[in-house]
Amino acid sequence: MDFELKIVQAVEAIVEELYGQQVPEKMVQLQQTRPEFEGQVTLVVFPFTKMSHKAPEVTGQEIGERLQEKLPEVVSGFNVVKGFLNISIASAQWISILQEIYENPNYGFTPVTDDSPLVMIEYSSPNTNKPLHLGHVRNNLLGWALAQVMQANGNKVVKTNIVNDRGIHICKSMLAWLKWGNGETPESSGKKGDHLIGDYYVAFDKHYRQEVAELVAQGMDEEQAKQEAPLIREAHEMLVKWEQNDPEVRALWKKMNEWVYAGFDETYKALGVSFDKIYYESETYLEGKEKVEEGLEKGFFYRREDGSVWADLTKEGLDEKLLLRSDGTSVYMTQDIGTAKLRFQDYPIDKMIYVVGNEQNYHFQVLSILLDKLGFKWGKDLVHFSYGMVELPNGKMKSREGTVVDADDLIATMIQDARELSADKVNKLEDITEDEAQEIARIVGMGALKYFILKVDARKNMLFNPEESIDFNGNTGPFIQYTYARIRSILRKAAENNIQWLVRDVQGISLAEKEISLIQHLQGFQAAVKQAGTDYNPSCIANYCYDLVKEYNQFYHDFSVLHEEDEKKRLFRIVLSAAVSQVVKKAMGLLGIEVPERM
Repeated sequence: MDFELKIVQAVEAIVEELYGQQVPEKMVQLQQTRPEFEGQVTLVVFPFTKMSHKAPEVTGQEIGERLQEKLPEVVSGFNVVKGFLNISIASAQWISILQEIYENPNYGFTPVTDDSPLVMIEYSSPNTNKPLHLGHVRNNLLGWALAQVMQANGNKVVKTNIVNDRGIHICKSMLAWLKWGNGETPESSGKKGDHLIGDYYVAFDKHYRQEVAELVAQGMDEEQAKQEAPLIREAHEMLVKWEQNDPEVRALWKKMNEWVYAGFDETYKALGVSFDKIYYESETYLEGKEKVEEGLEKGFFYRREDGSVWADLTKEGLDEKLLLRSDGTSVYMTQDIGTAKLRFQDYPIDKMIYVVGNEQNYHFQVLSILLDKLGFKWGKDLVHFSYGMVELPNGKMKSREGTVVDADDLIATMIQDARELSADKVNKLEDITEDEAQEIARIVGMGALKYFILKVDARKNMLFNPEESIDFNGNTGPFIQYTYARIRSILRKAAENNIQWLVRDVQGISLAEKEISLIQHLQGFQAAVKQAGTDYNPSCIANYCYDLVKEYNQFYHDFSVLHEEDEKKRLFRIVLSAAVSQVVKKAMGLLGIEVPERM
């Protein structure tokens, strides 16, 4: 039983003894004491003044005195400020809490059991005609972190990706490669496969624009020119052949997609993300068409005169939604329905979370209604984890296309910047090898990138500033990593001096306010994990971690650890430091961020 529960039960008994009235448990309100007052837990006294018929200050004093008598092992002192009873908790209680945190490797996490609900999280969703960019970076980092957070809250988690591997945009890259590629491959060019294909997508666009301009110059209307340009017509012919399973087109499509997947895998590995199951639109769109036909038969949807199929959602306050075009081809909504069908066959999903940008808010509003109509039990409650745009300050890190920021360029730049900025610190380390220095740069660079993106509430648009993100001071990944490395250094020195630290050896000491405050911060990890899961918000973890590390640095500034003369206090501070390092590692791990043992 923790001390808060003991206090609540004692207050209920005291009020009945003093004022002769029974108190419902919810009336006993405890909160954390405000920093400007002495104590750690505050009881709100106002609800009891009607029972005591006395001023709040008098009521608080009476309850405080009886509390101290009843729970001397818990309550070491109290003070009353207006209607608030501020309670000081005995050091032994905090040492006991520290012991629980330090000795429980799963502190803050809810275990996953056979009966745990299964949550599926979809993220990444790339197109196979171009490499991943800055927007994908935010998407992947959010998806991965959310998966870790949901698992930490006791859910089984399946991480999935839907790859947009079919359609006119894919045919544009294929056609450009056939026309101007001269058999170029990733091996012959020395380029990653996704970059190679992306270059041909850009080449198609360049030649297509020239053709449109020429047709307009000859007097054709611009909209018509865009439809009649030879290149776009050829691309459409290729798409028809693809849909008809033309062996040559399919073979080329498969070969070029494999190049792209190999490139994606490199980027995913660098980002530290992965998937349990990957779905492909080329396999899901036909399933979606089948499901739409089924909905048509059941009267959920209707067919117009031109043969197109629609869902009428006006009763739900929305509009009419196209599901199949007049030529029978599918739209994104149809593909999402097909993907949902396959996923539901593969897994007993209890909750489905889609990590997709906020420009698709309406799409998922509609998808939820359609899936519900089609009988998917989780359709109505699907979660669209909607996030805002991410941009760089103008003029920074232009990508090869000059319009979007390439993920690989961003990763390489972050690691290089970390190497340069941390050179002074790293070079001072004893016996540092070149490989270790490079590994520290990778951990710090990627930590800076991930933390800067994940500390922002996902729903907000954000500006990613590489220089600001890699600062070793302030609310940044490197600041947290550096604090962790500092603690690990303290623990190594303690071990070298043959100091054994066990919590049971530190009983009976009196703790300073700053030490108690640090344990309170550690205790808050549980609530931060829970809130991040309830709100689908990994930024709760990032900001918790920053607050904890900031608190530790203030403690480290004010108190000696290894040079403390009192042996029990020294051991306590080593244990406290070790517990902070454990929680920091776990919290950063939820965000997919590594922490270096030294830097």
